[in-house]
Amino acid sequence: MLNGKTVLITGGTGSFGNAFLKKIINTNIKEVRIFSRDEKKQHDMRVSWQNDKIKFYIGDVRNYNSLNSSMKNVDYIFHAAALKQVPSCEFFPFEAVQTNVIGTENVLNCAIENHVKKVVCLSTDKAVYPINSMGISKAMMEKIATAKSRMSDNTIITITRYGNVLASRGSVVPHFIDQIKASKDITITDPNMSRFIMTLEQAVDLVLFAFSNGNQGDIFVQKAPAATIDMIANTLIDIFNTKSNIKIIGPRHGEKLYESLLSKEEFSIAEDLGDFYKVKADNRDLNYDKYFLSGDSQISLLNEYHSHNTYRLNKEELTKIFMDLNYVKNELK
Repeated sequence: MLNGKTVLITGGTGSFGNAFLKKIINTNIKEVRIFSRDEKKQHDMRVSWQNDKIKFYIGDVRNYNSLNSSMKNVDYIFHAAALKQVPSCEFFPFEAVQTNVIGTENVLNCAIENHVKKVVCLSTDKAVYPINSMGISKAMMEKIATAKSRMSDNTIITITRYGNVLASRGSVVPHFIDQIKASKDITITDPNMSRFIMTLEQAVDLVLFAFSNGNQGDIFVQKAPAATIDMIANTLIDIFNTKSNIKIIGPRHGEKLYESLLSKEEFSIAEDLGDFYKVKADNRDLNYDKYFLSGDSQISLLNEYHSHNTYRLNKEELTKIFMDLNYVKNELK
């Protein structure tokens, strides 16, 4: 589907953008446009890749005009631009709103105006039953994408949702490794806190699956195992053969004990596609009269799909995953 096409990646200088670029750049794609507001990261990418297919656009999803100038003749958009750090969004929630909510509104309006064929919006497990500003803003991002999909005839809008990506920028694995190499205590919030385990390559695979199979308003989730924060820390201690101690500091602002990829309401209607779940958009109209007369008891009988009830990795399995990560290999050197 990418042969001869022009693709735009918002927030393209981030971890996902670099991994996605690595996946698609050697195909017969015509052009990849990297849209972001960080000129230093764009310069680093330009020097690193040195590929004429890659074009760089300075701009911010908060600014409709900068988006509009970058979308001329674009076929597909992968919308990854976001504020993602939970604590910073807790302290500056309106910044999260402006990027994650208003920014998404701008991206989708601009895509529709420029007759883009398909947009894949990247979301997070924190959008399910959100308790923090980041999760709430990403939940609103999903709602905006779903609403726009109902009104967009020619631009298909679909959503992917995934958990913490191992070794992505600002994630816990690089943080723990930095503490180990500095001979400091490893600080963990709650040893029983669990998180889904995904690699960047799996995140890219999920996005490409949604791109190939998504219809208007679909949400795609990849089935993923999980591990506790305590297991992650102890596994890294063994890998790096260190005697670092673990220090429990308590949860940060807005953190959950576990994360959910599907709410129980979504799980009740999700389509099992093997390695993925697909949740179709709720395309009922506003005539709700019949729902005052009868309901559906199915929802109350199900649990959500979360990191406490998915497959739990043991230490050997987690070690193998870590040892396959290029980031860990490089740090071990």
